[in-house]
Amino acid sequence: MKLFKEFKDFAVKGNMMDMAIGIIIGAAFNKVIDVLVKQVMLPPLSLLSGNMDIQDMRIVLKNAIVAEDGTVAKEEVAIGYGALIEAAVDFFIIGFTIFVVVKFMNRLIKKAEDTKDKTVTTPKNIELLTSLNGLMKEQNELLKSQIQE
Repeated sequence: MKLFKEFKDFAVKGNMMDMAIGIIIGAAFNKVIDVLVKQVMLPPLSLLSGNMDIQDMRIVLKNAIVAEDGTVAKEEVAIGYGALIEAAVDFFIIGFTIFVVVKFMNRLIKKAEDTKDKTVTTPKNIELLTSLNGLMKEQNELLKSQIQE
């Protein structure tokens, strides 16, 4: 029962929901990036490489062995560097997009935490810390004046 209570507390606090939403959005984002790379970016690159599909680019180490009836007796051994190029382009786009999103979020958080900016409502925790800081300064001033007397 204790394990169930801990799981319920974990789920209710929102951590699990935040994770689930992030995973769902990440999966959808992955589909968008996959289409962007395969359907938008790689076709022009394949034109530059002599109309060859980039994903099919490879270095053949050992050719396939074909039997007399036309079936492949032994598969070829090859290094598929085209798939690596495609994965690198995927990674670069996803990494750059996440960088832009995090930068944007940090800017919003910094703006929200700025107590002097009155255009954005300050979060309650920042307001409490600011008022606590002010009270501590007042208390220190009182203590200094009492010590000097």
